Amino acid sequence: MEKRTGVPEGAQAPATSGVPGAAEPAVDAARGIPALPPEAPVFMFSGQGAQKPGMGADVADVPEVARALACASDVFGFDVAALMAHADERELSDTRHAQPALCALSVGLARALMARGVAPSAVLGFSLGQVSALAISGMLSDEATFALAKARSELMAQAAEERPGGMSALLKADAESVQALCAEQAQGDVLVPANYNCPGQVVVAGTQAALARAEAAWEAQGGRFSRLATSGAFHSPLMASAAEGLRAYLEGVEFAPAEIPLVCNVDARPLGPEQARDHLVRHLTSPVLFQQSVLALAAAGARTFAEVGFGGVLASLVRRIDRGAARACIQDRASLEAFCAEHAASRAPQGAQGE
Repeated sequence: MEKRTGVPEGAQAPATSGVPGAAEPAVDAARGIPALPPEAPVFMFSGQGAQKPGMGADVADVPEVARALACASDVFGFDVAALMAHADERELSDTRHAQPALCALSVGLARALMARGVAPSAVLGFSLGQVSALAISGMLSDEATFALAKARSELMAQAAEERPGGMSALLKADAESVQALCAEQAQGDVLVPANYNCPGQVVVAGTQAALARAEAAWEAQGGRFSRLATSGAFHSPLMASAAEGLRAYLEGVEFAPAEIPLVCNVDARPLGPEQARDHLVRHLTSPVLFQQSVLALAAAGARTFAEVGFGGVLASLVRRIDRGAARACIQDRASLEAFCAEHAASRAPQGAQGE
């Protein structure tokens, strides 16, 4: 597990992050999150883009992971473990494949950690990761979580085909500059901030033409960018049809109260069953407030952030958001065993369960 040792070029201290709401008074900084025990980790779950061929191969036979993969396979109608083991990068990048694989692996590894005595103080998901977090928080069963991931991935893939677009990460960026850039370069197209990742990194989403204009203008201002390998303009108005479809789907879903706090990226606040439908729908067309969410959890007492699933991207973002936080990525057998050895004494909030 690593600790942050410095602020990368272009980054800013959290209090001046440029993310709306990030510099609130200390009394409101935790945004309604209950006090968290510093010895217990926050579990973080990654979103689409973290997937890679072969991910999860050496943990597929861990009992909790195997059960999650089998449950997901039943729900999705294809062998999720075989997909992860044998699909090429193009096939695995399909939204209909990437989201099931990432969700199942995240839930399985989280169950494995909890069965071995590592209980989270809170859970946090990035985009799709919020669906994974619903299972671990206790708000949905694993089966209902995978069914939601299936509906969500299909709706998003269809919306991306109907209204094509893309996403680009702007580096050395702050919220105000990116918002101004979007207003200037939209020129009648869709172009919006989509992810507030960390100090110095904001992702924009929109039509291909608008993205190209924004990237050129940002580069002319001395900035840098990285076009993301996504199949659509997620967290933008181009996902409006997916949001409406998800709203209809969620009418038949019942959410239980969270046993473990789930911080939602829509508003960086704990999610309850009464807001779950609205927030999950809004999340498809509104920005991911990941930086705000990490800052709020840190203000509530969280000192360790563990990315559970695959990729390591979220752990890297935490390094840039909170220099004092410890971070880890649990994605294979070695990292699972090492994290359990160090954190098996952590305690969950009263009433939290491992299954």
